[in-house]
Amino acid sequence: MNNRVALITGASGGIGLATAQLLAEEGVKLVLSDLKQEALEEACSGLSSDVLMIAADMTQQTEVDALVQKAQARFGAVDIVVHTAGVTGAKGDPLELSDDDYLEAWETDFFSAVRVARATIPSMRGRGWGRFVCITSENAVQPYWEEAVYNVAKAGLAAFIKNLSYKEARHGVLCNTVAPAFIETGMTNGMMEKRAEEMGVSFDEAVKSFLEEERPGIVQQRCGQPKEVAAAIALLVSERASFINGSNLRVDGGSVQSVQN
Repeated sequence: MNNRVALITGASGGIGLATAQLLAEEGVKLVLSDLKQEALEEACSGLSSDVLMIAADMTQQTEVDALVQKAQARFGAVDIVVHTAGVTGAKGDPLELSDDDYLEAWETDFFSAVRVARATIPSMRGRGWGRFVCITSENAVQPYWEEAVYNVAKAGLAAFIKNLSYKEARHGVLCNTVAPAFIETGMTNGMMEKRAEEMGVSFDEAVKSFLEEERPGIVQQRCGQPKEVAAAIALLVSERASFINGSNLRVDGGSVQSVQN
């Protein structure tokens, strides 16, 4: 991957930041994006790589296009996309959630990937090489009733990337997804803090009870770490993954309790 150029969205924390750190170690030039420039620069200031940091809203095609144009102006091309930006969205009874609740998750978790693909894949195709990786979730195949907006958006994203994989591989552009489960990020920590408050227990007790009651498939009984997901992403965007296309790579500690993806 040395001297490849990677665009990473949602790069100021969690899986995005861990991926940036790992790819930097591999000599990849980085284009990092998130919603807030200050947070992005603070989080990514120590990276040992050639880095361009640009705030952009993935729900706006114009901002996505401008981001990619700036990346191309700086580095000449974008070879790799790792799209991690997303939200958990509203939770509750699927029929009581509003249209706006569903649309928020759809715009951020699904349609943002469509926008990034539009802006990057055609030039990858023209050069005959590219990697496009999106983060889905265990929820795409093992949905939880109170997370309908997230489930739907992530399932749609998985289907979209599978669609892309059929068309783009002939041009040397490989498209895959990575499906984490219960990774220790700001998003999951927030969920556990809320659970701890509701149950009147400590944060660690909330995590322990959640794993026992809600994620029995994770027999290691711990949260995953962002760097463990980043390792899977690094494989997929490398030359070593030259025959992996249209796949969904689970990094879920066994949370999904089925054979099929």
